[in-house]
Amino acid sequence: MVEVIHSAFRARPPVDPPSAADAETAETLADSLRRGSGILAHVGGRPAGVIIVLPRPDGVATFTRVSVHPDLQRHGIASSMVAAAEELAAIRGFERVELLARAEFPDFIAFWQHRGFVVDRTVAHGVILTKPLPLAIKVPTSVAMVRLGARLAQLLERGDVILAAGDLGAGKTTLTQGIGRGLGSEGPIISPTFVLSRIHPSSIGRPTLMHVDAYRLSAATELDDLDLDATVADSITVVEWGSGIAEGLAEDRLEIDIWTSPADFSAAGDDSERVVTIRAVGARWHDVDLSVLRGAAHGGADHD
Repeated sequence: MVEVIHSAFRARPPVDPPSAADAETAETLADSLRRGSGILAHVGGRPAGVIIVLPRPDGVATFTRVSVHPDLQRHGIASSMVAAAEELAAIRGFERVELLARAEFPDFIAFWQHRGFVVDRTVAHGVILTKPLPLAIKVPTSVAMVRLGARLAQLLERGDVILAAGDLGAGKTTLTQGIGRGLGSEGPIISPTFVLSRIHPSSIGRPTLMHVDAYRLSAATELDDLDLDATVADSITVVEWGSGIAEGLAEDRLEIDIWTSPADFSAAGDDSERVVTIRAVGARWHDVDLSVLRGAAHGGADHD
C-alpha cells in the first residue's frame, strides 16, 4: 500500500503546500486502518490501487490517499475501487462520504463528479466533495429477505429496473420472490438460469414482473437477444447477475448487492446473515425515501 501511494502521488504535478502522502509509512497506514478501513486493489497479484476510509466524529466517512499505481492507470481500477469503498463504508454504518480534491487538479474533481459526488464547500487548497452512500440493510434470514423484497415492491413503478448481484446462493432469487409477492405476481418465481427470462403477470393490477438471469451471458450484446427493450417500459424488470451487462437497460435503476460474508466488511453477523446494499441511480429515485426499507427485514415474526 505504501508503494502504491508513494508512486501515485509522486507521479502527480507538484502542489503547494505539498501532499503529506509522501510521509506515509507502513506504521502510519496501519494506524489509519486500525481507526478505519480501506480498499487494496490487485492486478495479476500486484498491488494496484488504494483507498483509505476513515471515520469522522460526526459519523461521516472520509476517503483519503486515493491512489492508482502509474503503471496501471487507465484500466478502470479507480472506478472499481470507488464503488467498493462506497459499499464498504455503507456496510460499516456510514450514510455519507466526503473527500478533499485539490483545486490544482480539475480532472480529478470531474472524475468524482462523474461518479455522483457534488461540491459541498470550498476549503483551503481545494473543495470538499460529498455523496450519499448506498443504503445498507442487515437481513438475518431468507424469510426476512422475502419481506424486504415485498416492501421494496411497494416503492416500484412500471418501467423500474433492478440489477441484483451477489454470490451463488446469496439470495437474489429470494429477494425477487419477495418483490413478486408484493406485486401479486403469478406463478412460482424460480431462477430462470436456463430459460434466461420469465414473465410473471400480476393478479392485483400491479405491473408485470420480468425476471431475468444474466449468469450465462458474457456481454451486453447477448442481452439484446432477449428483446427486453420491448418490455422494460411496461414491466418491473429484475436482472440477476446484471452488473456490467444490463446497465444499458435504463439510466434510472436500483443496483442491489447481497453480501454473504459480512465479516469481510467488519460487520457483525454470522454465516446466515446477509448485508444488502441498495444504490439508487438516476433522477427517478431522487425523491424516493429508500430508508423506509430499513425495518422491513426485521418487522414481524419469521413465518410464511
